[in-house]
Amino acid sequence: MNTLGIDWGEKRIGLAFVDELGIALPLSAAVAASKKERMQQIESVIRQRRVQRLVVGYPLNMDGSVGFKAKEVDSFIEELEKRFKLPIHRVDERLSSHSVEQGLKGQKKKPDRKSGEIDSRAAALILQDFIEEQNLNS
Repeated sequence: MNTLGIDWGEKRIGLAFVDELGIALPLSAAVAASKKERMQQIESVIRQRRVQRLVVGYPLNMDGSVGFKAKEVDSFIEELEKRFKLPIHRVDERLSSHSVEQGLKGQKKKPDRKSGEIDSRAAALILQDFIEEQNLNS
């Protein structure tokens, strides 16, 4: 099932895609200046790749509780539900961006926050976790 992974941020929205092969790949992040343009970028990806469901990183606190950031993501998810009418799955994303940054440092690659590369790689990690969990449960 074509699935879009999303790592939400106020300025950058990381995107990743997985098809029936089951390997999550980062896409170009939605980094447009306005929220409206970022949503249009997401819509374009959904159409072009025939996305059937969304997986959104859910930033729980380290103790597993729902905090301020998770509530912001809840608002974003409400917008996605209204606009795209696709099934949406929340996935615990604690430390996903940190994990990506550490991996890039290990490759001696300087992370570029503005490009959204870290965000899209984090979206790919979140999406791959979801796909693997689905495979274990099937």
